[in-house]
Amino acid sequence: MAVVRYFAAAQDAAGRDTEQRAETTLGELRRSLAADHPGLGGILPRCAVLVGGSRVGDDTALGDDDLVDVLPPFAGG
Repeated sequence: MAVVRYFAAAQDAAGRDTEQRAETTLGELRRSLAADHPGLGGILPRCAVLVGGSRVGDDTALGDDDLVDVLPPFAGG
């Protein structure tokens, strides 16, 4: 199963910092995360979702050893 790591507001919305997921594509994972964590659904479209440290499309296959990072927009100055 892929491991999903949540950061900042995404962590707060998901109520955890990591979890293992069995979805087979990034698009399926995004849909499932929004359904399973309603608070995350509102910010997920604005988040950078990286697979193995890279931005990829929703059709990207996820493997058992993939690391998926959910990074909300950060403000800074």
